[in-house]
Amino acid sequence: MVQNTAAPRTLDQLAPGESAVVVELATTGLNRRRLMDLGILPGTRITAALRSPLGDPTAYDVRGALIALRRAQAREIVIEPAETPATGG
Repeated sequence: MVQNTAAPRTLDQLAPGESAVVVELATTGLNRRRLMDLGILPGTRITAALRSPLGDPTAYDVRGALIALRRAQAREIVIEPAETPATGG
């Protein structure tokens, strides 16, 4: 079995149009609760939709809703690449 030694990727590293799946929320307390209330849970597919001209915040498509997150918030969400491309509908 080959182990992946690369550092975990976080949501702030996702390029616009790129999709990923949430692996873990690396935050606690109210911040974790807010992300969960927004539908950001392990196993959720997220697509980076729009980035502001200055690069912060970024809008993400989460379960059909656009959610804006600051870079610091997005750094608390560990992701892995999505296996299949997102499809409309």
